[in-house]
Amino acid sequence: MTPSQEALPSGATLLGVVLSSDKTNISVMSGNQVAHPVLISLANIDARIRSKTSLHAYLLLTLLPIAKFAHKTTRIHSLLQDRLVHQALNIVLSPLKVAAQVGVMMSDSVGNLRYCFTPLVSWIADMPEESLLAATDPKVSPVTTAMCKDFGDPHRHPPRTAEKTLAAIRSACSKYSPRDYKNFLKVTKSLGLNGVVEPVWMEWVLSDPAYFITIEPLHHFHRFAWDHDIKWCITALGAEELDFRFSIIQTSVEHRAFDEGISKLKQVTGRDHHAVQCYIIGVVAGDVPQNFLIALRVLLDFRYLAQAPTFTEDSIDRLAQALQEFHDNKATIIRHGTRANWISSSSRALFQASFNLGHQCNGPLTSQSMPTSKKSRCQPALAIIKTITTRLPAILTGWTSASGSTWQHILRNAIT
Repeated sequence: MTPSQEALPSGATLLGVVLSSDKTNISVMSGNQVAHPVLISLANIDARIRSKTSLHAYLLLTLLPIAKFAHKTTRIHSLLQDRLVHQALNIVLSPLKVAAQVGVMMSDSVGNLRYCFTPLVSWIADMPEESLLAATDPKVSPVTTAMCKDFGDPHRHPPRTAEKTLAAIRSACSKYSPRDYKNFLKVTKSLGLNGVVEPVWMEWVLSDPAYFITIEPLHHFHRFAWDHDIKWCITALGAEELDFRFSIIQTSVEHRAFDEGISKLKQVTGRDHHAVQCYIIGVVAGDVPQNFLIALRVLLDFRYLAQAPTFTEDSIDRLAQALQEFHDNKATIIRHGTRANWISSSSRALFQASFNLGHQCNGPLTSQSMPTSKKSRCQPALAIIKTITTRLPAILTGWTSASGSTWQHILRNAIT
């Protein structure tokens, strides 16, 4: 029984809310349109079903506003955009907050009434969006108290719970008004905050960003391997040598061949990230120190073990051992000219994975994967934008001649 279930009344049903969001460019050549969709699903649905696009286990909940601000300072634009996102999410998710606090009666598939509660158990996002949701500065960990200078530490820091974040927000508000943007932003940066005063998870019962912000394998494992592990290897061997070695690999069936190397690849997909990780140890072996190779291998071991369907105390201990072995050997990577912040950023993601798995509060990482590719996630948003664009003259004609709330029905009919 999880802590969330223990806090519910006897006989209540837990409907764990799973949200996913990702700001994405949906067109570049035709207007540079950007969408910020939020998808919703339930943790009660089997992970194998949620991961299949054709079964539509994720539904488009809302499109977050993307505004342009007239303030002269660019930093203030980010502050205002972050506040706008949280304000919009507070409006959209308010019914779920009420249901999580007092419960709601719902009928199940066979017609029985159940007393349901809807805590937020997982929010799937990439690293920048995790910082936005946790109301923290991008240079601090969204789930622990680790600051930027602490990312390379070989030990795990305490969780950054909702109480700690809200206490820091109250402390900032006591010094400057949230409307005094410049001074308030300076104070919040020193406290590791991003300037949001009313985060979306505030007053959401049984929901804590230290636990519902989860590792997502595509961004935190495969993309991080591309951004960090491969950069280390390029620094150690040189781009030309690494490309040559990849070009002469005899690939097996169903594995991608990199005939022109990897250093100049553009628009790299998750499949490419996965394929490169399959080859990288054999490619660099023999020309890098043994400790360098060990550090790469244990990172691959960690990512592989972290995607297991189930976990035991033994498997979690093996994850911790792999992470510790990486810290024991990472000095060799730094001596080869790799920047220390690359090591720190990688450590941040790995410690976040270790933290989530160590508490076993969100289930296996494979159940927290992004629902589909970016293109598929934005199909509903793109369809709505195209529909409104093509029918805009009819909408405006009806809008100008309508009175009261009639324009809402016109807009709904134009979209449907």
